[in-house]
Amino acid sequence: MRMSKTCYLIYMKPLLMLMLTILIPGVTLATEEPAYKVVATYENFEVREYQAIIIAQTIVKESFEDAGNAGFRILAKYIFGDNQARTKIAMTAPVGQVVEPVTEKIEMTAPVTLAKNDVGYAIQFTMPKEYTLNTLPVPNDKRIEIREIPARKVAVYKYSGSWSEERYQEKLALFRAALEKSSVTVVGEPMLARFNSPFMIWFLRRNEIWFNLE
Repeated sequence: MRMSKTCYLIYMKPLLMLMLTILIPGVTLATEEPAYKVVATYENFEVREYQAIIIAQTIVKESFEDAGNAGFRILAKYIFGDNQARTKIAMTAPVGQVVEPVTEKIEMTAPVTLAKNDVGYAIQFTMPKEYTLNTLPVPNDKRIEIREIPARKVAVYKYSGSWSEERYQEKLALFRAALEKSSVTVVGEPMLARFNSPFMIWFLRRNEIWFNLE
């Protein structure tokens, strides 16, 4: 069924506005980022203290380089109004990507049910600080989970350039070496934090790798 001109404009206008905002060099996905305080500075990284934040998250079973775009499309529909309140939510930065185990139940003839574990990626949008868990619109898409991340300390390594897995792994290795040299202990999986759109010139992109501290 062909989409009417009116419906097309209603759907595309928020996307076009977002693209115009993030095509300008030096401008991030949005003006709002989670507030933090730098509590320690090392030679190649810093430690930040974040207050609790609320995220919208979806898990996708894609390659490292395809997961960000796949998850972004799902979450972008939610903030553009595909929710039970039909409310548009402001885009913020960064977009997070972190390894997440995916469990699928495999039904057998009975009475046994096994679970198959695969690796996926959790793609996360931080919600604007004006919202709480009670006031955020409920997603229409069941693949989206709304949850709160408690206050935490995060070790952060900054780099620019492409989002390729090769470059990410290169920078992650340098980050791990710097953490070990500084005797800083981290926990969990690293998260790639992206602050720009795919349309941003690659060498102007702001990228960060985050590790939670013990």
